Amino acid sequence: MENIYNEIISNPIIRNIIYLIIGIVIILVVAGFIRRQVSKHISDIQNRYRTRKFITFISYILIILLATVIYSNKLGGLTVALGVAGAGIAFALQEVIVSFAGWLALLSNNFYRTGDRVQLGGIMGDVIDIGILRTTLMELGQWVNGDNYNGRIVFVANSFVFKEPVYNYSGDYPFLWDEIKIPIQYGSDYKLAREIIKNTAEKTVGEYGQKSKKAWEEIVKKYMIENAKTEPMITMIINDNWVEYTLRYVVNYKARRTTKDLLSEEILNSVEATKGKVKFASATFHLVEAPEIKIKLSQTRQKRMKQKNT
Repeated sequence: MENIYNEIISNPIIRNIIYLIIGIVIILVVAGFIRRQVSKHISDIQNRYRTRKFITFISYILIILLATVIYSNKLGGLTVALGVAGAGIAFALQEVIVSFAGWLALLSNNFYRTGDRVQLGGIMGDVIDIGILRTTLMELGQWVNGDNYNGRIVFVANSFVFKEPVYNYSGDYPFLWDEIKIPIQYGSDYKLAREIIKNTAEKTVGEYGQKSKKAWEEIVKKYMIENAKTEPMITMIINDNWVEYTLRYVVNYKARRTTKDLLSEEILNSVEATKGKVKFASATFHLVEAPEIKIKLSQTRQKRMKQKNT
């Protein structure tokens, strides 16, 4: 037994492998212990997630450094072989390399973070994880109407950062502009209709206007963009069928559908409370019957027809 132990210790290849395995185990155990402590002591979800990811990344770096130190005396002979194989590896793993570069870009340029609502490669969803090669989304839409989860988890390669536009619905400005159109029948009290819409907007989305105004001021400081109106705005147009009011307002990116539901219900109840002063318009079709056609025959032709009948 002692001879086997001495042979193993005297063999540099086996000895280095053993050292590497022991070092990896120690690093992983310590990293796991620190991650568990982080989960216990950090209550904020975002900070806890980022700290755990950072610890995992540091553990990978330490493993690479450990392997480099252990096999440092062997690296010189591998230089030529690595140089020859490098071109082939780079070509075969180009998508992986670009995805890794995309991950580095995400860390440095802040395209999006976990919890953001984004659209990547035509796929819309909330970011639930950012890996070295892929971003994981909880998908929205598709067969589900509105900004609601459909239950499907999508993995998008980080290389999309360089290939296609990245739409972030909740980055520096976590608000969206939305509109609702209200058709009002001709002959209604138009001033009362506008007042109803205005009061409903101030009651339902007025708070969003104040919050978004502060966020927009920060956007103006950061980017080359003009100031914008965040308060609810009402416009009116006249068409062939009715008077159409458009309510434009700012809303939180996660509350578009629920806010539109609240606005619609409140406006509907307020219009009905006017007892006919304000009426909703709808498309109507009036069917007109064909006019009666009378044919007058000449007297000569009438006599001929009578003779023919007799």
